[in-house]
Amino acid sequence: WLDFLAEVPETRSNTSVCLKITDPRVAALAEDEQAAFAKSMVSALGEAGVALDIGAYRDAPPGLRIWTGATVERTDVEALLPWLGWAFETALRDRKAAA
Repeated sequence: WLDFLAEVPETRSNTSVCLKITDPRVAALAEDEQAAFAKSMVSALGEAGVALDIGAYRDAPPGLRIWTGATVERTDVEALLPWLGWAFETALRDRKAAA
């Protein structure tokens, strides 16, 4: 349901990992709705105190951006991954409830 924004591995950043939502339920939405979905995930993660400043760059396609620089331990990223799934499911549920 999630993949690298940069499709060519050689162009992927090692310090700012940009991701796109590929789940068909989200990928089929208009770009503004995809952006709203990603922002809903970002908001849920922030409210849970799990991840801050994880939203995609303003001019980038909708998605997530994870800082993986020298100040971040591998275990931090590993701990984040289940939370991304939780935020995705939360955003799906919220979208369905709002429909």
